[in-house]
Amino acid sequence: MDARFTTEQEEIRRTVRELLLKRCGPEEVRAAVRTGAGYDVGLWAALSDQLGLPGLALPETYGGVGCSVTELALANEELGRALTPTPLLSTSVLVAPLILALGTERQRADLLPRLASGRLTAALAVPGTTLTTALALTCDNAGAWAGGGRAGGVQARRVGDGWRLYGEAGQVLDGHSAGMLLVAAHAGGYARSRTLLFLVRGEAGAGGGLVRVRQTCIDETRSTARLELRDVEAELLGPDTETDTRAGAGVDVRVLSALSEVGDAAAAVLAAEAVGAADRVVERTVAYARQREQFGRPIGSFQAVKHRLADVYVQVRAARSAAYYAAWAAAARPVGEGGGGGERVGGLALAQALEALRVAAGEGIQLHGGIGFTWEHEAHLYFKRAAGDEALFGPVHRLRGRAADMAGVFTVGGLMVGGPGEQREVRG
Repeated sequence: MDARFTTEQEEIRRTVRELLLKRCGPEEVRAAVRTGAGYDVGLWAALSDQLGLPGLALPETYGGVGCSVTELALANEELGRALTPTPLLSTSVLVAPLILALGTERQRADLLPRLASGRLTAALAVPGTTLTTALALTCDNAGAWAGGGRAGGVQARRVGDGWRLYGEAGQVLDGHSAGMLLVAAHAGGYARSRTLLFLVRGEAGAGGGLVRVRQTCIDETRSTARLELRDVEAELLGPDTETDTRAGAGVDVRVLSALSEVGDAAAAVLAAEAVGAADRVVERTVAYARQREQFGRPIGSFQAVKHRLADVYVQVRAARSAAYYAAWAAAARPVGEGGGGGERVGGLALAQALEALRVAAGEGIQLHGGIGFTWEHEAHLYFKRAAGDEALFGPVHRLRGRAADMAGVFTVGGLMVGGPGEQREVRG
């Protein structure tokens, strides 16, 4: 592995940072989250038209730039520094790779160019609050999280030549404003139980069957919504023929595998984003410690303050290394191309990055003294990002537990060691 970034990668980082310095200060962020979309539409257009961020990791065949998860992670690191609210995570990190991996050629040709251009935004909707389960970040996703044929979840029923969806999805990133939804739903009842992905285009919910409710979040810069689907028309992602083996029970495995691969890549991107936010907190705190005086000298000259800042700095640097490695590993294992080989360390990197951001934000508030937790100061926004992301994609101990299970850390003689006097058989 060559740890050095290429000239092109450094240029991506530089251009994104320069644009955000001009157009995404703390006041602009506060104004953006209070709009109906939850983000600055003009800034999103600039990121799309001038920099091509939505299509950064999509093939040139479908209007993308042809880069990889690594470049997407570098761009998101800069977005994290400014806490920029955009639909990039939901559109380009979660939905676009699934369409690329599982969609038919017609679906790819129709949707991916519009996603790459930023003209169409999308959101991944999973039942209830099971996003981390669906993406296999905190546990295996081969379960009944999509409904399991029972009440609850999201159920899909074939009606004529199409499909209809019923159910509820909570904590859908950018679900209130997305132009298209990709919904994970249970189909087949008990006899052919399987989890499938369905496209719900904007016009499908125009008749009132789709209800979107924007939620009040800890972190205003990360908009989420609750969706209610009542007899909503949907299109199966992939071939829609009962005789095709891909549309039968076998597609369930492929869908779950693709969700797992996308989850690992998304975790790497989120880790880079959290590192960018933590790095910005450290910069602001160091600058404040140099100018704030107590007892006739800057507080940054006191040994206790130096030690606290040094500890945070080391933790953030370690998290950055983990995030970069996770992005490189994910880029070496494209979604839908085998997927089994290569390391999957996105969840572990995300755990380290979220912990670093939480510690950095907490120390930043403490070392800023009285102004650190006031509404007018931006320090509290970073602390809320840390708390909000851990609630959405964690918690940290479960991310690490999943990584330990995958690595077989607690496996002894084919048994996975549990609590005192408890052992369970390792499956899969």
